[in-house]
Amino acid sequence: MATPDEAVVVSRPETFEAFYRREFRRVVAIAYALSGSRAGAEDLAQEAFIAAHRRWDEIGSYEKPEAWVRRVVSNMAVSAFRRRRSEAKALARLAGRRQEVLPPLEPEHDGFWELVRQLPKRQAQAVASHYLEDLPVIDIADILDCSPNTAKVHLYRGRRALAAKLSEEAP
Repeated sequence: MATPDEAVVVSRPETFEAFYRREFRRVVAIAYALSGSRAGAEDLAQEAFIAAHRRWDEIGSYEKPEAWVRRVVSNMAVSAFRRRRSEAKALARLAGRRQEVLPPLEPEHDGFWELVRQLPKRQAQAVASHYLEDLPVIDIADILDCSPNTAKVHLYRGRRALAAKLSEEAP
């Protein structure tokens, strides 16, 4: 039993800031070892420390709060590694089944499509929808958000402009 003359030393819990400064590099090293990503390791460590900061009143009173942060970052790093590995496998599988996104355009028609791209926007849209997708005027009108008669006008004017350009280019 302590006498009144003896000083009673009460240890104060470490501040979060001191804990962070002391442990951050080591926690990043664990995250890197487990995740394999340098940039990702820093992010994971930050997330673990944020979780600790939110609950610092509780975590700071633990005998070894560094163990808690290391457990959190370890779990996060393993999960991140597994997620990246699964994503890489999925991408590899999809690459094998990859389909061409663009419809096949014949190289001999490149000149024609270049002329279509030079038309006014609505005319180019009408011509491309009609010739590339073989859409009827009513569907072109829906795409252009106009009446069928207006779509016919755009298609007519686009065809007329193309005919004029093509006749200029003909030898």
